[in-house]
Amino acid sequence: MSYQLLNKENNKVKIEVVVSNAEFAEYVEKAYLKTRSKFNIQGFRKGKAPRKVIEMNYGEGVFYDEAINAILPIEYDKAVTELGLTPVDRPEVDVVEVGKDVDLKITFEVDVRPEVILGEYKGLEVKKPAVEVKEEDVEMELQKMQEMNARMVVVEGRNVEDGDIVTIDYKGFLGEEPFEGGTAENHALTIGSNEFIPGFEEQLIGAEIGSDVKVEVSFPEDYHAENLAGQAVVFEVKIHEIKAKELPELDDDFAMDSSEFDTLEELKESFRKKLEEESAKSAENFVKNSIVDQAVANVEVEIPNGMIESELEFMLKDMEYQLQYSGFNLEQYLSITGTTLEDLKEQMKEDAINRVKTLIVLEKIAEIEKIEITEEELKAEIAVISETQNTPLEEVEKIYSRDDYSYLRESLTSKKVVDLLVENAKIVE
Repeated sequence: MSYQLLNKENNKVKIEVVVSNAEFAEYVEKAYLKTRSKFNIQGFRKGKAPRKVIEMNYGEGVFYDEAINAILPIEYDKAVTELGLTPVDRPEVDVVEVGKDVDLKITFEVDVRPEVILGEYKGLEVKKPAVEVKEEDVEMELQKMQEMNARMVVVEGRNVEDGDIVTIDYKGFLGEEPFEGGTAENHALTIGSNEFIPGFEEQLIGAEIGSDVKVEVSFPEDYHAENLAGQAVVFEVKIHEIKAKELPELDDDFAMDSSEFDTLEELKESFRKKLEEESAKSAENFVKNSIVDQAVANVEVEIPNGMIESELEFMLKDMEYQLQYSGFNLEQYLSITGTTLEDLKEQMKEDAINRVKTLIVLEKIAEIEKIEITEEELKAEIAVISETQNTPLEEVEKIYSRDDYSYLRESLTSKKVVDLLVENAKIVE
C-alpha cells in the first residue's frame, strides 16, 4: 500500500493510491462471497457457483467494481491522513489500472483546506457607536403599543377615508366576462394596505355606505396569472360597512390596562431602558463585526470552489426553510421573482465567499492562539440552550451529539476568537 501526492495546484490536490495485487485479490474474494447469490449459473444452485465459473461466464472483472467500491473509502481516508490533508469537498475518482496480475492504482482529485496567511488581527482600531436613545424613539414605542390596543368602531355619517377598514362585495370583469379569483363577499379591506392591485383601494376613498363603486384598474405586467398580467379590468364593488381605528388615550389608565406599570411615566421609562439595552447591544455587535471584518481583510487566502459551493447549498437550504414560514417553497419563489436557481446562487456568491473566508480566518486564529473548548464549557452551553429554548437537557444533548458536538464546538470556538480580537482591539468611545 502506498500513497503519493502527485501534484498540488492552488487548493486542488491529486493523490495516487496503490493497492498491492495480493491485497486487492482479498477484496475481490470478499466481493465474490458478498454477491455470488446474484448470479444464476446452469448446473449450480443459486449462490453456490464457484468464483472461477462465474468469472468464465461474466468476465474476469465481474467482481472488480464491488471490490473497488469497498476499497475507496478506506484507502482515501488513510491517504489524506497519511499526507496530512484536509479535504473540503468530495473527491473525483479515477481507476488508473486494475487487473488480475497488476497492482490497483487509483487517483483522487479533491479541494483541500487552503493555506491561510494571517495579517494583523490584534490591536485593530474601531470607533464604538454612541449609545443614545432619543425621546422620539420612546414616543414611537409608546405609539406602537397604542396601535396594538386600538379598537375598531363602526363609522356612520361619513364616507370612506384612508386607513378605514371597509367590508365589501366585489366582482371583477375582464371585458364582459367575470374572471377566476375576482369575486368575493363580505371581504374586510384596509384602505392603504396595498392588499389589492395598485389603484383599487384609492378609488374607494370618498364612497358612502351602501353605495356601488366601479373600480377600473390594470394588473401589473409581472402578475403571476398570465391571463391577467397587464390586462385592464373593471370591479363592481358594494360598500357594506366602514370601520375606523379608535386609539386609547395615553394616560395612567392606559399604562395600567396595557402593562405591568401604574403610571404612563413608568411605562415610558421601561421603554427607554429597553431601547438603551438594545442600543448598547447593537453597538457591541458593531464593534465585533468591524474587528472581524478588519481581521478578514488583512488575510491572504484563496477559497476553494468546493467550500463556496457547500456554503451556497447551506444558504439555499436555510432560505427554503425560512420561505416555508410564509407558505412558499424555493421553486415558487423563483417563479414569482422570475429568477433562476443559477441567478440566485450568483447573487448569493459574494456573501458565501465572505462567510467561508471569515470561518477560515477564525479557525486559523484559534489554531495559532491554541483556543480550545473544554467539556465543561460544552456542558455549560448545552445547559444555557436548554434553559433559553425551554427544551429538556437530554433533548438538546441528543441534537448536538449527532455530529459529536462538532457544530457546537465550532460555534463556541468562534465566539472565543471574537472575544480575543475584541480584548486586544483599540476601541474608541
